[in-house]
Amino acid sequence: MSMLHTLMSRLLPVLTGTHRQQRLAILNYHRVLAAPDPMRPNTPVVEDFHWQMTLLSQHFSPLPLDEAVTRLQEGTLPQRAVCVTFDDGYADNARLAAPVLASTGVPATVFVACGFLDGGLMWNDAVMEYVRLAPEGNFLFREQRRAIPATTDLAGRRSLAYRMIGEIKHLPAHQRALAIAPLLDSDVALPGDLMMGADDVRQLGAEGIAVGAHTISHPILASIGDDEAWREISEGKHQLEEMISAPVTLFAYPNGKPGQDYSDRHCRMIAQAGFKAAVSTRPGVAGHSSDPFQLPRFTPWDKDPSRFLARLLLSYRHIV
Repeated sequence: MSMLHTLMSRLLPVLTGTHRQQRLAILNYHRVLAAPDPMRPNTPVVEDFHWQMTLLSQHFSPLPLDEAVTRLQEGTLPQRAVCVTFDDGYADNARLAAPVLASTGVPATVFVACGFLDGGLMWNDAVMEYVRLAPEGNFLFREQRRAIPATTDLAGRRSLAYRMIGEIKHLPAHQRALAIAPLLDSDVALPGDLMMGADDVRQLGAEGIAVGAHTISHPILASIGDDEAWREISEGKHQLEEMISAPVTLFAYPNGKPGQDYSDRHCRMIAQAGFKAAVSTRPGVAGHSSDPFQLPRFTPWDKDPSRFLARLLLSYRHIV
């Protein structure tokens, strides 16, 4: 496969007109798992993540995100520049992803929602794990009765969990908390080790991984008032800087869809708070004229190395 991949990496940029162009691809991950999880079928396991990072190291120019932003603005990006990012601050970023990144020489940035460190549980994971573990039958959710499906596989439970998450994703943080309170107060033992601890965050630098901010409680910024949004942005930055004793200059918008999850006023808050750049989840790649406070990112879903390589090479056509 290496000969085929080398040929693809040489020919596709020429054929698509992206050869020698100043463009930056930013990949968006959340977790890397030790084994496949039917509740999270699109999340890569360690073996998949390893070949993905190997392809990046062999056929692209992986850069730290802060360096890439500077070089994008200066016009000094190498060919096929790419950055790797993780959102939220899951423990497997430090325990499983970091060794792979170190072994392949690929730098990365982890955007940490600091309110969930040291034993916290993000609201979406509370839903996902409750639906995974709860006995079949009815349970309380937002004052409604919902049925845990009586099934031997997890497909029905996964579908139910995704529907529930979609219903409450855009609620203000306090309403989300009320919605999942019955799940947290139930007899179902939810995991308390999904997120990193403060020591893990401090250790990231030793693994060549930068720390970025992702608010405190991961609210959809467009769903909350400006004062609360400013507190989430600025205080989240401050808490991380205190934790790692270093500046935090990069930010990721929770959920990250422009115009839906955040607006131009939030971009201005990011700049006012002292961040250098921010990333969204709008798909595409960045060019010299791209807004540094709304850099595009996309998630690499492909399970096959050749498809992964081809899709990433073709992505350089789409500047945002």
